[in-house]
Amino acid sequence: MTAPLSHLRVLDLSRVLAGPWSTQTLADMGAEVIKIERPGTGDDTRGWGPPFVDDGPAAGESAYFMAANRGKKSVAVDISTEAGRALVVELARKSDILVENYKVGGLKKYGLDYASLAEINPSLIYCSITGFGQTGPYAQRAGYDFMIQGMGGLMSVTGERDDLPGGGPQKAGVALSDILTGLNATIAILGALAHRERSGEGQHLDIALFDVQVASLANQALSYLVSGTAPVRMGNAHTAIVPYQAFETADGHIILAVGNDGQFVRFCEVAGRPELPADPRFTLNRDRVKNRETLVPVIADIIRARTTRAWIEVLEAAAVPCGPINTIAEVFEEPQAKARGLLNPALQHASGGTVPGVASPLRFSKTPVDDTVAPPVLGQHTREILAGVLGLDEDAIGTLLADGTVEST
Repeated sequence: MTAPLSHLRVLDLSRVLAGPWSTQTLADMGAEVIKIERPGTGDDTRGWGPPFVDDGPAAGESAYFMAANRGKKSVAVDISTEAGRALVVELARKSDILVENYKVGGLKKYGLDYASLAEINPSLIYCSITGFGQTGPYAQRAGYDFMIQGMGGLMSVTGERDDLPGGGPQKAGVALSDILTGLNATIAILGALAHRERSGEGQHLDIALFDVQVASLANQALSYLVSGTAPVRMGNAHTAIVPYQAFETADGHIILAVGNDGQFVRFCEVAGRPELPADPRFTLNRDRVKNRETLVPVIADIIRARTTRAWIEVLEAAAVPCGPINTIAEVFEEPQAKARGLLNPALQHASGGTVPGVASPLRFSKTPVDDTVAPPVLGQHTREILAGVLGLDEDAIGTLLADGTVEST
């Protein structure tokens, strides 16, 4: 069984997270992803740490780089040289997809912009990922996840309420703007592939972190557009559902996620307060939202009476959605995580050893993904790609290595 994109070649001129996340997803689905990196240093994230792998054959590899580059082939080439640019142009001629996240216009001086490459490969799908897009007054600005979370509204609805201790703007604990942009880029690429199947035409995809973050505000954005009132930070509470938040237990915390009125009735029965749903202030969710300041303290007192595990056992038995707040270490110990194989404990590394990884969440019944190949070391595949894809002989490759145009591990 072959992976769904095993017939495609991707030229990856991206670095850090948004672009690499997209190309890693394409690699998981079987595409040959050729990652172009700077000789000597490579992708910026190779140096982002600690933590680094501190022992064994993969010592020195950063956790950050390994998180977004599995399954790729690394070619170290200096695109500032004429010979290096020529190599990348030829790779673009032989590729189906190109992903880049240079600043707007940054690749034009190298002849690696969409207009230049579309002339030699009209079927090329060229995906540009930037902070603010190819147009608009902010197009030339650099865009980083943290600032995009702020400018795009996410931080205005993330964190504890301003009137409570610890209140104020808070970013998400992972670079969500980057991750969501990488996923949206992948979706756009797949859409462009569908168009190319019918027309034979490639096209330029303009994907911006700012656009993605605003679009990903989802119900929060529509709440503002419908009501005219901007949502605010509510900590772990939900703007439109009650009770739907974290509560302190006798020995920790639990998330109670009551999504409908029937679940609220069952919760109250388990909690020993069956009279609460009969109170007209709490019968319907809209009533509970209106009277949350009265109801939530009552529930908080109830929840504090038992341990987290005791609550989970009785609530799960009553089909009331709930769960613990796991550390990342505890996540991988969850029976569900183990059953789904979310930890890849032994990705095969170029050194001959293995490194850990997180499994792809994509599950296909007929064309399974391949997420078992570790991220490459810098220049690991330079010789392979120059010979196998571009057809260069050993003398030509030797010359490129000798003058520093390319680097091979």
